[in-house]
Amino acid sequence: MIEVNGGYLESGGQILRTAVALSAVSGKPCHVFAIRKGRPKPGLMRQHLLGIRALRELYQGRLEGDELGSEEIWFYPAEIKSKDIQVKIETAGSITLVLQTLILPCLQAPRPVKISFKGGATDTFFSPSCDYFRYVFLKILEKMAGQKIANIEIKRRGFYPEGGAEVEVLVYPVALKPISLTERGSLKKITVISGASEFLKEKKVAERQVAGVKEVLGKLKLPIDQNLEYYKTQCPGSQINIVGEFENTIIGTDNLGKLGKSAEEVGREVAQNFLEEGRSNAPLDKHLADQILPFMALGPGQSKVSVSEITNHCKTNIWVIEKFIDGKFEIKDKLITWSP
Repeated sequence: MIEVNGGYLESGGQILRTAVALSAVSGKPCHVFAIRKGRPKPGLMRQHLLGIRALRELYQGRLEGDELGSEEIWFYPAEIKSKDIQVKIETAGSITLVLQTLILPCLQAPRPVKISFKGGATDTFFSPSCDYFRYVFLKILEKMAGQKIANIEIKRRGFYPEGGAEVEVLVYPVALKPISLTERGSLKKITVISGASEFLKEKKVAERQVAGVKEVLGKLKLPIDQNLEYYKTQCPGSQINIVGEFENTIIGTDNLGKLGKSAEEVGREVAQNFLEEGRSNAPLDKHLADQILPFMALGPGQSKVSVSEITNHCKTNIWVIEKFIDGKFEIKDKLITWSP
């Protein structure tokens, strides 16, 4: 039984997501306690609960302590069973955070796994947007696999506070390979993806978000493509992503509309964040830095990546991974190396 202190360092839900995912693929039962101890509302929230229950279903395992607000769980994985998974989220819980629990284990399945989400949010606070997930995170994973990892079809967007999204995800079983990503290479293209609910179409929120981006990036005379979209949702909301395609990698930043903040300011913020990532010259942004670590640890041989920032999320994920997988991470400046 692997004991994992959920209150360690960053003390967020990522500890739980990484622990149960690695418990599943390694076959090692785990006990996670003090879950989200450092947060205003500690314990399991809806998206954490649904993620680990879906994982139990996929691995035909046993799960104890899986109740809303619970601060400890025990997970006993069994053999993976390829099957379609239905995840119903009655709140505006994050779909991408549930996917963070499931993607890695699904890669081990004997056949593709279809995950259908009913409800929840495609774009919400404190989690990656769906567009960042599919156009940045998955694209980097594809470099490790040498093939497509997953297909995400957004049938209906969902925003906070009502959610109501509909998303289908098909994850393909793949064998991960070592990755060496230390140089970004030359910039090929920047794409701005700006979207909002139809409630905000008359106010031209999607266009104004892009205008904010151009206020910041336009001064640099960078090549920019733009995708604008409005969609039917249960409640108003907007999102914007900037995706930078380089010779060797992809960098992304995202942002959400918020009451009291102009659409132009939302665009300026995401552009400033993109510029900050750009100044680092690192091939991985600070958010992707911690998300890729479990995949590095499960690939054969040594992997190394350079990142823009070593965050507490990153340090926390390293601590969890080394409990389940034989090997060691080494951090030198902003270069992270995994050696089995």
